[in-house]
Amino acid sequence: MNKKNAKEILDKLYEMYPDAECELNYTTPFELLIATVLSAQTTDKKVNQVTESLFKVCNTPEGFLKLTQGELEGYIKQIGLYKNKSKNILSLCKSLVDDFNGEVPRNHEELMKLAGVGRKTANVVLSNAFGVPALAVDTHVFRVSNRIGLAKSKDVEGTEQQLMKLIPKDQWIKAHHTLIFHGRYLCKAMKPGCDNCPIAPLCKFNIG
Repeated sequence: MNKKNAKEILDKLYEMYPDAECELNYTTPFELLIATVLSAQTTDKKVNQVTESLFKVCNTPEGFLKLTQGELEGYIKQIGLYKNKSKNILSLCKSLVDDFNGEVPRNHEELMKLAGVGRKTANVVLSNAFGVPALAVDTHVFRVSNRIGLAKSKDVEGTEQQLMKLIPKDQWIKAHHTLIFHGRYLCKAMKPGCDNCPIAPLCKFNIG
């Protein structure tokens, strides 16, 4: 897809979702980091239910390290992969305290050294907590981008690289949230709402 068509599609999506933003609840970069780690293979709604009580008990690396893994599992057992996530969260908290003075680092390389933090999680934290231009490709962004025709890749990293070339850097954060909203609320995995979609005439999936 060329940049002109991509702009037309994105402009229509921006009109559809003017308030698209991160739907994880957080008040600090650290809380966002924890919430994003918890969100893997789980809905933001479920994560928000868990963190509402969890962050009242502890919302700093030092606070989390006062919990045993079993205690942390008890707080997050409602979500998927809770045992592995508990282990990773305590490990990343130790790294934050030992290596970063308890502060969340502000670059990809250092963030991705933390347990449970991949490229998507790093991008979410950088863009939402620090305003660093980044385009996090989650399941919604991956599916929607390749379905519409904004990207043509079989993997997440390839999709990210293609989107970064196609979309102006100052729109990366906005585009990320907008594509998530479109995937979450209309262009769903099993039943995309093509009949009610303003970009259908431009969409590769709809026009074949």
